[in-house]
Amino acid sequence: MNALALTSRNARILMPGPTPVIQTGRLTLRPHRLGDADAIAESLSDFAVTRMLARVPAPYDRQDALDWLVEHTSGLGMDWELAITERDDAHVGCVGIELRHGRWHLGYWLNRYYWRQGIMTEAVKAALERFARRMPEVAVHSGAFADNPASLKLQQKLGFEITGCSEIYSFARNTMVPHIETVLRPGALRLSQAA
Repeated sequence: MNALALTSRNARILMPGPTPVIQTGRLTLRPHRLGDADAIAESLSDFAVTRMLARVPAPYDRQDALDWLVEHTSGLGMDWELAITERDDAHVGCVGIELRHGRWHLGYWLNRYYWRQGIMTEAVKAALERFARRMPEVAVHSGAFADNPASLKLQQKLGFEITGCSEIYSFARNTMVPHIETVLRPGALRLSQAA
């Protein structure tokens, strides 16, 4: 067996297809655009938001947003990075479902001024529902820092179950932080309870 045969055997990971546009009752989830840089920088320059994210540095500025957007708007990626927008197309957050280390992972963030309005539940539920239609046999992994009970509550409401606890590095906090690991098993998405 040669290296080409090994490579092609490992390349058979099922993919969900291109990032969709998803409409909900009050939101549009869409692929990101370079024009989202200012809104992303504004949201992620808020330490109340970035402290709950593992891979976002603090401080965060417009160039950080542009660097991220260039990669995620190139069309070369296989991950879904959905901009959460309101009807006026104002970018208020992000829901991402990405392939990392052979497993699909859910991540999300929301501008602080939109917290406690049910927006993130609506956005995450819609993204997971569409992903499950395209990838019905795939588990989605996620988690939350131990000091982020709102995120953990959202995940549990949608059907995620806790699988363990670990410590992961937070770039914004510049330290290791306790992290609760979760998984949404195929067919476990709770749509009716997640209103």
